[in-house]
Amino acid sequence: MMAFKRNILNFLTFVLSSVLFLTGCLSLKAQDTLISHQKNDFWRNVQFGGGLGLGVGSGYTNIMVAPSGIYNINPYVSAGLGTQYSYVKQSNLFDSHIYGGSLISLFNPIPEMQVSAELEQLRVNNTFTEFTPEIKDNFWNTALFLGAGYRNQNVTIGLRYNILYRESNYVYSQAWMPFVRVYF
Repeated sequence: MMAFKRNILNFLTFVLSSVLFLTGCLSLKAQDTLISHQKNDFWRNVQFGGGLGLGVGSGYTNIMVAPSGIYNINPYVSAGLGTQYSYVKQSNLFDSHIYGGSLISLFNPIPEMQVSAELEQLRVNNTFTEFTPEIKDNFWNTALFLGAGYRNQNVTIGLRYNILYRESNYVYSQAWMPFVRVYF
């Protein structure tokens, strides 16, 4: 029960930190606009986006929140940061809290193509409830995704590969992953 409370506290801290970060970024943008009445070149090149996920089934729940932001250095290159939180539960088997961050770099050699590299560091807190007493498995997982996709304005659909993938890490079921990336 203590671990569950600690995980909830970690999740709330993560969500609050993300909200405060994004609010701070937006308030800086608003403050800059009010003071100068001119568009700041920095904020004109910033885009926010991310992903949301929800999977439910018979005794299974998967919830994921992954906000991110990028800075467009020029029309070809962008770099940014992302955060992620996932909760996965299979009744009477396990529950898992996964949270962390990532560094993102994007390269657009032509407007319709995007090549990406993303370094991701996640903290994984697994509790296997099928055993008595419960077994806890807490560890850090590092992933390095290299990907490519078709880009249409602010949406990219593609495939990425985790070059640090290991079958025993219990985070991703395979090295290849499709993705949809949206930035506004």
